[in-house]
Amino acid sequence: MGKVLIIGAGGVGRVVAHKVAKVPEVFSEIMLASRTKSKCDQIAQAIGDRRIQTAEIDADHLESLLHLMDTFKPDLVIHVALPYQDLTIMEACLKVGAHYLDTANYEPPDEAKFEYKWQWAYHERFQRAGLTALLGCGFDPGVTNVFTAYAAKHHFDEIHYLDIVDCNAGDHGKPFATNFNPEINIREVTQKGKYWEDGKWIETEPHEIHRILTYPNIGPRKSYLMYHEELESLVKHFPTLKRARFWMTFGEEYLTHLRVIQNIGMASIKPILFEGKEIVPLKFLKALLPNPAELGEHYTGETSIGCRIRGIKGGREKTYYIYNNCKHQDAYRETGTQAVSYTTGVPAMIGAMMILTGKWKGPGVFNPEEFDPDPFMEQLPLHGLPCHELYDIDLEL
Repeated sequence: MGKVLIIGAGGVGRVVAHKVAKVPEVFSEIMLASRTKSKCDQIAQAIGDRRIQTAEIDADHLESLLHLMDTFKPDLVIHVALPYQDLTIMEACLKVGAHYLDTANYEPPDEAKFEYKWQWAYHERFQRAGLTALLGCGFDPGVTNVFTAYAAKHHFDEIHYLDIVDCNAGDHGKPFATNFNPEINIREVTQKGKYWEDGKWIETEPHEIHRILTYPNIGPRKSYLMYHEELESLVKHFPTLKRARFWMTFGEEYLTHLRVIQNIGMASIKPILFEGKEIVPLKFLKALLPNPAELGEHYTGETSIGCRIRGIKGGREKTYYIYNNCKHQDAYRETGTQAVSYTTGVPAMIGAMMILTGKWKGPGVFNPEEFDPDPFMEQLPLHGLPCHELYDIDLEL
């Protein structure tokens, strides 16, 4: 059993709080903290578990973090706020002796640059402290990393080709909205594409490459090649990969809005002077867009995320497709959020469970694929994310 501090009270934080409250044999005490304590109070009241304490925290400031963590003394911190805060929270964990888990890698606020180098650099410090830091334990990254490790362990001698495919076939009824933090989402989807092939990274223009892919229970959807952070760690940890790519679906209306936002400068992260005050256009836009945590009530449809893998087993080429489908309505009924938050929050809870129960252990900084995938895979269907496997099929890629 352990004490867990959840930082972040958006849609993912809500799911994590719901899920850890359902496993009291692992999570003995729970604290939910964010910049706005009232959001934490609302979530705690909705869950109805008296074990959930709430607090106000400014996760950008180390002293604020240390004050809260010295008081609560968590065994593990689940960070589901902003990726800008990864390093500050990791520093706090080292100072108070707490394990660390997040769902998205660090990126500097003034540059949309997605790399693990800043967090991997903490490996020796966590190692010396006898603490575990688990990076990117949402769905993608997270479950997709575990899927790849599971395939490597049970189905392949060598994995040669990996395509991670992410489809949201849901409808929230809004002209334009993002499924997680608008600022982070727009930074991510407007960057240049990048994929790994023949030992090097190949860069593409945003949304330059696309394919029609067929998703289970959904059908054909136009899917766009983009860069996603798990590619960096998977290429590092599975050196037999000849090619690794990430694909995501976008509706035409979404892309049209996105082009307009970019064309008029509202996607910019460079500060401008407005009426004597300095503002960041993208941060201002975020304040105008729908709150992703509040999209769930009218959301219909489902997500489908998985790994399409080709490689060698016993000298023979084989293909393998492992995936999860999650309905927005089901996610909302259980947690009051939509499926994108749900599919990120559930794996974060499972990753925390792996650390606190000792199923995943070892001092240092790790990505999910570095641990035994089996105990994690066993927990997925038990907590709402069943996976499905298809063998020797046309992967379409």
